[in-house]
Amino acid sequence: MTVSVTEAKNKLTRLLMAVEKGERVRIERHGHIIAEIVKPSMKKTPEFGTLKGVVHMTPEQVQEATRPMTEKEVDALLAGRY
Repeated sequence: MTVSVTEAKNKLTRLLMAVEKGERVRIERHGHIIAEIVKPSMKKTPEFGTLKGVVHMTPEQVQEATRPMTEKEVDALLAGRY
């Protein structure tokens, strides 16, 4: 649904109810969309250490996974081959 700024001011409660039901509300001024109201994602940001005890790596694997990239690897990455 797309509404004008004035309409959004006058009908904010109704617009928020529509968003709660999953609808996306766009607000426009002079024919250009300037804002969008959407229901927030329920994704949680993982906390540091949440994979502790789940992922097992030897010290050598940790060293390999965290080493700096070589010039060849950087070039491949930038070229889209990595």
